Amino acid sequence: MAKELSIFVDESGDRGGKARYYPLVLAFHDHAGSIAEAVTGYEAKLVRADLPNIPFHSEPLMNGHKDYEFLDIEQRKVMLARFSSFVRKLPISYITFVYHRSQFEDPARLMERMGRDISSAMIEHLGFFQSFDDVKVYYDNGQDIVKQALDRSVGKVLSKGVVRRRKTSMTDYRLEQVADYLCTIELALVKYEAKENGETYNKFFGGIGSFKRNWFKQARSKRI
Repeated sequence: MAKELSIFVDESGDRGGKARYYPLVLAFHDHAGSIAEAVTGYEAKLVRADLPNIPFHSEPLMNGHKDYEFLDIEQRKVMLARFSSFVRKLPISYITFVYHRSQFEDPARLMERMGRDISSAMIEHLGFFQSFDDVKVYYDNGQDIVKQALDRSVGKVLSKGVVRRRKTSMTDYRLEQVADYLCTIELALVKYEAKENGETYNKFFGGIGSFKRNWFKQARSKRI
């Protein structure tokens, strides 16, 4: 049976280029490990808590926007905790990069750096990636610099005949939502350490000590 790997990509950076930090996450799922039981369990917990089974998206969840605008903060905190528990049960791994906008004079330089970093990380774990017969990259093409970085790195390191890029969206894939969650955790670390966490992070994650002991430690246990 052919071995299959899916790579789910997410970033946290505004299209206007004004965000100070730009985290990028690539989450990996080896299809030999099923996620069906974890998904069923997560969705059952939402039902028992009388919470909506909607695609997880951390930014509107934490700020009470879009699908979350009719939920109070306590409900949203429960939803975040439930999703965190779901991630902990998944057979996934990930790599992450965080960029400081001030270090790049234009988006092209940032894109080049992303491409180099992704290539280097894949080469470092080349045996893992080459063990798969089929590699699929899922990205919603939200930002062109990420799309270009993926095109220049994944196809360069792996056989182009193996890689098939697929467009995805938050509503389609739970694992894309996992990449979004991991991206949020990585960005939160940077902001906590820069003392830029603000009241929203404190409400959901607590102080920096609580964040590192719980949320961050759990997420980083999945890092490749």
